[in-house]
Amino acid sequence: MIERVVGEIRDFAEKIGLAEKKILVLFSGGKDSSLVLYLLKKAGLNVSALTFFHRWSWRETLSWAMKFTKSLGVEHYLVDITEGLLREAVGRKGPVCIHCKKVMLWNAKWFALNNGFEVLAKGDNANDKIIGALLDQCEGDIRLCGIPRIGLPILRPLIKYTAEEVERLADEAGIKPYRMYEHARRRQWREGCPLQYIDKEETIKPELMDLAYRVNYEVSKIARRREVRVSVRVPSFEVMAWNQEEEILREVGEVVRRFRGGSYAPAGKA
Repeated sequence: MIERVVGEIRDFAEKIGLAEKKILVLFSGGKDSSLVLYLLKKAGLNVSALTFFHRWSWRETLSWAMKFTKSLGVEHYLVDITEGLLREAVGRKGPVCIHCKKVMLWNAKWFALNNGFEVLAKGDNANDKIIGALLDQCEGDIRLCGIPRIGLPILRPLIKYTAEEVERLADEAGIKPYRMYEHARRRQWREGCPLQYIDKEETIKPELMDLAYRVNYEVSKIARRREVRVSVRVPSFEVMAWNQEEEILREVGEVVRRFRGGSYAPAGKA
């Protein structure tokens, strides 16, 4: 299946003139963006990776991402967006991801333009399509779509493949990203960063960002050891888990009680 998909990407690139362009992949270190990087490199395209991180990013996943790009022989840029995220998010309502995506997209645009990249690439698959979404309304093949405000075309090599097909492709390629065993927001492996677990009705504050990181980092140790998926919302301390057992929940509960005892916890929160 890999060879067929690589062939399709190579044919598409030649047809629309991508073969000679510099492509910058927005690379999170997750399975989708890792597969995009792998496929574009295997198709012989001129590809580099761009990873954004901040003070609360998982260092383990960042370390894995750096090893992965080194194994591919791909140039890898790391950009710290902590200041931009604080400026955009603090004092506003969540979820944090909305504000973070704005910061990342803006930085990606200017990084690409200032460093001679002509195309941005993302890991969206068919399950990520939303009716009415801007990228899915472009004329022609939705694998390549221009957004005037960005000023660069967006390449999405996986957009016609389902999440299940992407999973099979990644397995065939031997791509196994480091997992923090987060609960995430979907049953598919959709990890991100701990800031997504700040309660959405809360006003975002640095103390909450710190708390979301600290409690979920401790919980992830249990989740990895037990091979279950667990995360904790803050400051409500709601525990979210897949495949949970009473013994595991008791362990997680001990972590939660420790943090609740000396951290940000507004009155009235369960």
